[in-house]
Amino acid sequence: MLAGACAAGRSAMKLVLCVQHRFSLWNAPEWFPARLRQDFPALQVVQMHSYDGLERELADAEVLVTWSLRGEQFRAARRLRWIHSPAAAVHAVLIPEVVQSPVRVTNARDVHGPVVAEHAIALAFALAKGLHRARDYQYERVWAQQQLWDGPQRPRELRGATMLVIGLGAIGSSVARIASALGMHVIGVREHPQRGNRWVERVLGFDALDSVLPEADFVVIAVPVTEKTTRLFDAIRLAMLKPSAYLINVARGAVVNEQALAEAVRDGRIAGAALDVFEQEPLPPDSPLWGLENVLITPHSAALSGQLWPRHYELLTENLRRFLANKRLLGEVDKTKGY
Repeated sequence: MLAGACAAGRSAMKLVLCVQHRFSLWNAPEWFPARLRQDFPALQVVQMHSYDGLERELADAEVLVTWSLRGEQFRAARRLRWIHSPAAAVHAVLIPEVVQSPVRVTNARDVHGPVVAEHAIALAFALAKGLHRARDYQYERVWAQQQLWDGPQRPRELRGATMLVIGLGAIGSSVARIASALGMHVIGVREHPQRGNRWVERVLGFDALDSVLPEADFVVIAVPVTEKTTRLFDAIRLAMLKPSAYLINVARGAVVNEQALAEAVRDGRIAGAALDVFEQEPLPPDSPLWGLENVLITPHSAALSGQLWPRHYELLTENLRRFLANKRLLGEVDKTKGY
């Protein structure tokens, strides 16, 4: 279908694939552009192995797949109509020039949502059962049954506990679905609470966040970075959590004030935290978070999966067909809202 459409009316449509990152999995594999060329021979596909020369390639490109974009690069793109980010968060491509333009932007939230949700639930289990502490005792060759029970936070059940999920997009909805299946009481907070969510007992707006924080045993943060969500969890909101509550962040580091969080955990004002994202990545060696027993750190690894790029391919090619047919794109972003 796509090949025919290109041949009929858009034989020169060009797609630039520029997804370079220091972490190997975030780089598009060689089979990705090769398969695009094979499946859609009328589509001109250019894979770039660095950002050098991107302006030149963008001059006649209609589609760009990239993690990030600078103003001078975008200004060189005279024919660009669609930007796709392989990330769930798109703040790195939503520069002012893009927001003010008619160029469409999509993200990969449906690619990352289920696997990141699995990670969030795994972190909740680890915190509830004290698995991180058990691992520490293992290194010391200590049979720590009594120590785990006598610790500051005893092992507990997820069933019957209350999970507050902040953000009910692809990730948050998947977290809510799994938590509900585990028998947890799930409360959701989202920008438009009237949309509801089938897996959540109560859906509230951000204006009600403070009122439900004291109810939560586990708080899972799954919101994009916007003006409203930056430093959403500061010292004031952390103080609203009960001492037995755990905070889990699989969104972006900018949503949490890390210094305030470290102090809250250190002083026993909350039970602990599990963090996959940080204000600065890699997390600096001098961060106080490293040394806290009840902080579980994973290195932005929630989305890691061997099925990542096959799912990216499925999403991108479906959207290519929709793009040529002038249909609604999957994962289209409201550029004014940032998600």
